[in-house]
Amino acid sequence: MKVYEKEFTIPQKNLWGIQEYVCLYTKMTDYELPIRFVVTENKDNSYSCEVGVIKSHSKGWVSSIADPPNIFYHSKKKIRKQDTFNVALLIPTGIGAEIGGHAGDGNPVAKLLAASCDTLITHPNVVNASEINELPNNGLYVEGSILTRMLLGQIGLRKVINNRILVLVDKHRDEIINDMVVNAVSAARATLGVECDVTFLDETAKGSVEFSPSGRAAGKIDNLENILNVIKTNKSNYDAFALSTIIDVPVNFYKDYFEHNKIDVNPWGGYEAMLTHSIAELLNVPCAHAPMMSNLQIKDLEYGIVDPRKAPEVLSTTWLYCIIKGLHKSPQIVSREDGINIDDISCLIIPDGCIGLPTLACMESKIPIIAVKENKNIMKNDLTKLPFSRGGLIRVNNYLEAAGVLQAMRKGISLESVQRPIEKTRIIL
Repeated sequence: MKVYEKEFTIPQKNLWGIQEYVCLYTKMTDYELPIRFVVTENKDNSYSCEVGVIKSHSKGWVSSIADPPNIFYHSKKKIRKQDTFNVALLIPTGIGAEIGGHAGDGNPVAKLLAASCDTLITHPNVVNASEINELPNNGLYVEGSILTRMLLGQIGLRKVINNRILVLVDKHRDEIINDMVVNAVSAARATLGVECDVTFLDETAKGSVEFSPSGRAAGKIDNLENILNVIKTNKSNYDAFALSTIIDVPVNFYKDYFEHNKIDVNPWGGYEAMLTHSIAELLNVPCAHAPMMSNLQIKDLEYGIVDPRKAPEVLSTTWLYCIIKGLHKSPQIVSREDGINIDDISCLIIPDGCIGLPTLACMESKIPIIAVKENKNIMKNDLTKLPFSRGGLIRVNNYLEAAGVLQAMRKGISLESVQRPIEKTRIIL
């Protein structure tokens, strides 16, 4: 069972037309299942796209699922709830975002925006910082594809008091590395009070890092079924699953990324997203991934003083604590009617230029989208070319302005009333 990416160009369509073109232009077989979709450049009449795909043989996992997930299925917002003000914050993984694109450097933004809403729903890439996770008390930590499915109207999210977590660990030939992981779990148990067990994988998935044609961090995964089988076996005893597995990353990547700044995009983030998207889509469970040290040589590398955004990673040996903390109270996946759903979402916040299923879904449901210009990234999209309804796209310079927009929206204050010049009153005939 493999996971990889394909790239293609399709005519500009709304959500209802995308699936048809994805299947046509990627020549997908019955045993290929899309699990991740992004637009890397929108031109006047077309989208340049990249899609993550799971492929299994004729008797594999995909063919055995009675109702395979459809990432393009969209059920629009049905009512405009106004009893609470809930915000979705997205900073996509692997696109080199200036803020939130490295190692949990989106934490301050999450804290700022959480102060301007009742509930902030975000994903691991924003707050994961190795041994640090500063998710605010009114924040929900949700795997990226699960958050996307909620915005598509497919599911709901139910808050929990706590989750029982199982950590799946590659059984390393060097016992010292295994001990490091167990000690990280023990630290979480002793300080967070989390219920958490460990299982070592004798057979695991094999992963490698790659970069897509657009420059996004991506990768390839082989033998995914080895992880899926363990999670499926343990689903009745655990609520969430953390993964500490080895990613095949050339040693020079570490120096190039941390010390020499030759790589602008976090190399392993894209692979991690592909892995957790696959698990969450097929097994419907909260999950998150931390890369496992492949050898002790990495522990001994010296980088000097690194970019502050990358510093959490050079301080850690397991990069695991942040995901255990996030999964501790990650919401459970329920039917749309039984949890927080698209009807409860008041606003989506993204870096400017990002077009994926969350952006398209919120545009279709007429949920306002705040796009932050200063959070630059490698995407080459112009959001103003999309067919937003009036007031559907709000472009701001930075997250400080975004917080002000949220405050106005939360208080029911029209944005035009606090800016000058103010337009004349419209007379509708």
